[in-house]
Amino acid sequence: MFSTLTPIMQCFFSLSFHSMAFRWSLGNHENFALQIADATNFYITEKNRNDIKNGSILRLTTSPYQTAVGLHERIQSSSMDAKLEALKDLANASRDITFAQEFINLDGISLLTQMVESGTDFGDLLSFTLTAFVELMDHGIVSWDTFSVAFIKKIASYVNKSAMDTAVLQRSLAILESMVLNSQDLYHKVAQEITIGQLIPHLQGTDQDIQTYTIAVINALFLKAPEEKRQVRLHCAHTEMAHILAQKQLRSIILSNVIRSPTPINDEMAHQLYVLQVLTFNLLEDRMMTKMDPQDQAQRDIIFELRRIAFDMEMEPNNSGSIEKRKSMYTRDYKKLGFINHVNPAVDFTQIPPGMLALDNMLYFARHHQDAYIRIVLENSSREDKHECPFGRSSIELTKMLCEILKVGELPSENCHDFHPMFFTHDRSFEEFFCICIQLLNKTWKEMRATSEDFNKVMQVVREQIMRALTLKPNSLDQFKSRLQNLSYTEILKIRQSERMNQEDFQSRPILELREKIQPEIMELIKQQRLNRLCEGTCFRKISSRRRQDKFWYCRLSPNHKVLHYGDLEESPQGEVPHDSLQDKLPVADIKAVITGKDCPHMKEKGALKQNKEVLELAFSVLYESDEYLNFIAPDKHEYCVWTDGLNALLGKEMTSDYTKSDMDTLLSMEMKLRLLDLENIQIPEAPPPIPKEPSNYDFVYDCN
Repeated sequence: MFSTLTPIMQCFFSLSFHSMAFRWSLGNHENFALQIADATNFYITEKNRNDIKNGSILRLTTSPYQTAVGLHERIQSSSMDAKLEALKDLANASRDITFAQEFINLDGISLLTQMVESGTDFGDLLSFTLTAFVELMDHGIVSWDTFSVAFIKKIASYVNKSAMDTAVLQRSLAILESMVLNSQDLYHKVAQEITIGQLIPHLQGTDQDIQTYTIAVINALFLKAPEEKRQVRLHCAHTEMAHILAQKQLRSIILSNVIRSPTPINDEMAHQLYVLQVLTFNLLEDRMMTKMDPQDQAQRDIIFELRRIAFDMEMEPNNSGSIEKRKSMYTRDYKKLGFINHVNPAVDFTQIPPGMLALDNMLYFARHHQDAYIRIVLENSSREDKHECPFGRSSIELTKMLCEILKVGELPSENCHDFHPMFFTHDRSFEEFFCICIQLLNKTWKEMRATSEDFNKVMQVVREQIMRALTLKPNSLDQFKSRLQNLSYTEILKIRQSERMNQEDFQSRPILELREKIQPEIMELIKQQRLNRLCEGTCFRKISSRRRQDKFWYCRLSPNHKVLHYGDLEESPQGEVPHDSLQDKLPVADIKAVITGKDCPHMKEKGALKQNKEVLELAFSVLYESDEYLNFIAPDKHEYCVWTDGLNALLGKEMTSDYTKSDMDTLLSMEMKLRLLDLENIQIPEAPPPIPKEPSNYDFVYDCN
């Protein structure tokens, strides 16, 4: 094994590998190669040899081809012990793409699939076989479409068995997820072998990793389901997929065994729950984007039903009175219901979004919360015209607002963990969410003593109330309702007043001059904070377009601000990672530019990441030398701002992130208030006081001489 690289050794590395082999008297030099002697054991190739940094430790070993040939033979050994050791080595070596390419060229993937299909291996043998398979496929060299139905059936059988080795089950679930996500053809084959009912028992265990992979498979099946399966309507305005999920009681099982489990929910599980939440709400998109047909009698009957429930006691028999009298009565009632078009309310639902989804919500509220519905309608119909809250118009706008808040119709973000436990507590969570919010809207309307001219103002306050309550992450819909009770209009005004006072911006000229004087000091303080954060470092997740992985790398700035240290990690670190454990270095002096968003090279590559708006907003790259890049995807917006600001500060450029602007406003406001404490309750003049006239004589001046 080599010691750390000295300048002499660096010079020695400039020689060809053939020359090195000659110096060491190695025959057949092509049978040898160099590896990085760390946990990765990655091979040194022509592509990555220039990345070797001073201080790296290298190991002379057999070439990737020779290693692949040896393992190809060893995993076919008749000795179970020898075969197990070979499969362990294969699972470890397969993480390296150079070895993986050689092993795949030997038809190694086919050999592994045959071993799985044979069904002769169990326990650790099967576990390491599947681990090696997953690692090899993760490089994206082989297409997922090449696998046989027999292989899919065998993997599915491991998932369907009631008692299966945990490691085998975990890898089988990972394989099924990748199959579904990477091939529409395989989706159909997997869907024939795996049902929601067969996956549910894995959610009822206590192993959170197994639960996470299980929900990931459900999400993959959900996401890749053909359009007709996801959007064909069934009874009660449910989609086929939603009906299947409801039948299998998936929601209640996730709630009791995952969300309310004593085990804390980790980031990966939170992400999968968030994805399931998004996909479930996206089932509403079809109704949200469907206009009402004013000529459709079935749809018009829903509006008649709303009128019947609200005014049942007042209604006259249908055959009483003339047609004109009944039309007049209907028009009067539709006005009381708060529709914009009193003659033909169906026209109100031609706006998309929210389309028919608004009418679905109104009918649900009228049927399942009948007392509250009748109270709201009758209460408003008895008020003076200028103070009545229009139920129909409010319901339509509220439904549209809730769809915006929950981002109905948008694809899930790759990095988000923002799931809400309360949406897993009811089979019709969106409709119940609406029912709570429409009652809130009516309450807020009364508190504001609003008129029709104040409609948009009321909607803004209601949106703020909902957003503030959601931020508190209530565990149930009742808890959400309770939080809203504490966020009355009066309380919102107090919160706004408090926030305004904290961000008060004096506009007098002396204050503006003081602000301009203080700003450079504050900016320097922010700059130092950003650089200090870069010195602490950040753990970045490696994200693949093929499947989500728990692979990490760490990057931090040296204390003298001259070098970026970075390197791969086996797992997410607890605290800071020391400089000496990060293998790679990038001198700050070599950095040419910082590139963000869609201009980053890793965002221009083909794959799912390119289509993900939120990932684009977190991506940035460091350009160094001529065309070399160090690519990042920040874990969140905060870290993105910290790193782009810090890197721009190192390059002597302006820090322009939203986070910098927010920090500047906060710190500047605090500093201004501190400096103006002595002037409290003293009015600051807009202009400086006038200079007095010169005195008539200077007899009062004392001459020190």
